[in-house]
Amino acid sequence: QVQLQESGPGLVKPWQTLSLTCTVSDGSITTNYYFWSWIRQPPGKGLEWIGYIAYSGSTYYSPSLKSRTSISRDTSKNQFTLQLSSVTPEDTAVYYCARAPGPTDYPYDYWGQGTQVTVSS
Repeated sequence: QVQLQESGPGLVKPWQTLSLTCTVSDGSITTNYYFWSWIRQPPGKGLEWIGYIAYSGSTYYSPSLKSRTSISRDTSKNQFTLQLSSVTPEDTAVYYCARAPGPTDYPYDYWGQGTQVTVSS
């Protein structure tokens, strides 16, 4: 059973960079052909996909967030990290990491429990 766990600060100041890490257990992030995503849910709104890093290390981001997003990985720790720059209160959300067996239109088969991030001064 693959397990994902998000970690990072719960409070970020406006215009700073949000940084979250997803630690994966019982499954390697380099295993063919899985894609590791970051997804968020602002209060009172639906899920919003942010981007993914593939088993190969390639990345793809939501066009609406691309200019502020970077996803990287540390294979030695089996972790992948989200960095979202120049945050505003509109970036307040519960942030999830998740795994899918394909790049798009594939259902996520494993999710982290989510972590609340609030952007406020």
